[in-house]
Amino acid sequence: LNVVSDYSPQIGCELEEKEKFWSELDEVMQNIHKGRVVIGADFNGHVGAGNRGDEEAMGRFGIQNRNAEGQMVVDFAKRMEMAVVDTFFQKTQEHRVTYKSGGRSMQVDYILCRRGNLKEFSDCKVVVSENVAKPHRMVVCRMTLKVRKVKKPKAEPRTKWWKLKKEECCVTFREELRQALVLPDDWPTTAHAIRETGKRVLGMSSGRKVDKETWWCNKEVQIWVQRKSSQEEKW
Repeated sequence: LNVVSDYSPQIGCELEEKEKFWSELDEVMQNIHKGRVVIGADFNGHVGAGNRGDEEAMGRFGIQNRNAEGQMVVDFAKRMEMAVVDTFFQKTQEHRVTYKSGGRSMQVDYILCRRGNLKEFSDCKVVVSENVAKPHRMVVCRMTLKVRKVKKPKAEPRTKWWKLKKEECCVTFREELRQALVLPDDWPTTAHAIRETGKRVLGMSSGRKVDKETWWCNKEVQIWVQRKSSQEEKW
């Protein structure tokens, strides 16, 4: 889940500054290659009521008339195949107003998501009693995600190195390994001979369960072989 927080230039800012902002936001979106995206922000624009011609990006429940800054929000949503979540839920006027000051009531804060993920939102509204930064009101949404159960990978068959604790298995393994080793040898060749001899003499597990002793015994065999392969004490 990718969460993007932004603050659009205010209405009185230069057009060049606004275009730079939208260009940078486009770049942020282009760098998100997978996963859900939620953008929560003060877009400083009015997307307006109704959605004729913009059904893929908006619902019918905005307020006021659309202005140039709101059009930029809608154009961005279309360009990125996103939706303005706030406008898809029918609420009272009071629960859609995100900015209230000096007799002015307007909707400038929006939540955007990918159009294909809109069905995961069950609610979006303004919390009238909560202010994050006056005179803005908090916009909240309810999003339900389905969690898939991940299947545990099947354990791979492993050599039954723990059988080397039995003296008879250890003797047989040593004799078989002596015959398998070819001198002069290097470590990769020796390691291959150990693994193949272990499979042949000790057998393989079914793969249903990984024995806790497997790794420890495997490491012990490697250390033992390295010591035995020293110049002072060859096979």
